Amino acid sequence: MPSAADLALANRLADAAGEAIRPLFRGDWAEERKSDATFVTEADRAAEAAMRAIIESERPDDGIIGEEYGNRNPGAGRQWALDPIDGTTSFIAGRPIFGTLIALMEGGWPVIGLIDQPILRERWAALVGAGTTFNGQPARTAPCPDLSNAVLGTTSPHCFSGEQVDGFMGLAGKVAERKIVYGGDCYSYGLVASGHMDIVCEAGLKLHDFAALIPVVEGAGGTMCDWQGEPLNADSGGEVIALGDPARLEDVIEAMAGHDHG
Repeated sequence: MPSAADLALANRLADAAGEAIRPLFRGDWAEERKSDATFVTEADRAAEAAMRAIIESERPDDGIIGEEYGNRNPGAGRQWALDPIDGTTSFIAGRPIFGTLIALMEGGWPVIGLIDQPILRERWAALVGAGTTFNGQPARTAPCPDLSNAVLGTTSPHCFSGEQVDGFMGLAGKVAERKIVYGGDCYSYGLVASGHMDIVCEAGLKLHDFAALIPVVEGAGGTMCDWQGEPLNADSGGEVIALGDPARLEDVIEAMAGHDHG
C-alpha cells in the first residue's frame, strides 16, 4: 500500500519538475514534432529527466512509465507514471493551464495522483484513502443536480474521431450551451476536484495522461471512468470521463449513447 513517504516523494518530484519548467515558460526554448505528430519542448524533457533522476536514485526497484523517455523496470509491481508537461500546446502558447502529472501505480491501479501547475503554483495531490488536497487544503467536488446546468470541458474537439464525435456532441447537447470550456488538459480535472467544473470528457489519452487524475478526482468525491462507465486502470483505452457528482454518471452515459431521458 502507498504511504505518506510515497506522497512526499511525489511532491518532491513535482518540485523538481517545476524548477525545470519555470525558467523556460514564455522564454527561449527549442521544440520539435514527435512521430505521433505531437510537440515536445526542452522543458518537457528537462522536467521528466529531473523526476526520473530522483526515482532512479531513491527507488531503483520501482518502474517508470514516462512520456518522453519511455519505460524503466516494466515488470515492477510499483510504477511511476510521469507526464512532465500535460498540455504542451498551452505551454508553447504561454498559457499557464498545463500541468505536471505524477502517479504511483500498484498492480496496475493508481494509488497516488498529483497535478501540479508550476507557474500558478497550484497543486492537487491525492493518496488513495486519504482524500485530495489543493495546496494543502481539502478539495471537494460540487453537486450537480442536473446536466442542463453543468460546466463541461474538453481539451479539443479535434481529439475526437468517428463515433466519438457523436458521443461528445450528445453530451454537449445536454449541458448549458454557454458552459462548455475548451482547452485545459489536466488542469480541467483539478478544477473538477475543486468544484469549479462538473464534467470533463476526452478521448485519445494514454496511461501517463490519466493515471494521476483518477486519485485526484475520486479523492475529492468525484468519479472517473471510461465511456462505458467502467473503472480506469493500466489496461483502459483512451476514452475518459471525469464527473464531479457521481449521481450524474447514468445521465452522462445515456447522453453520450444518444438516449433521451424519459
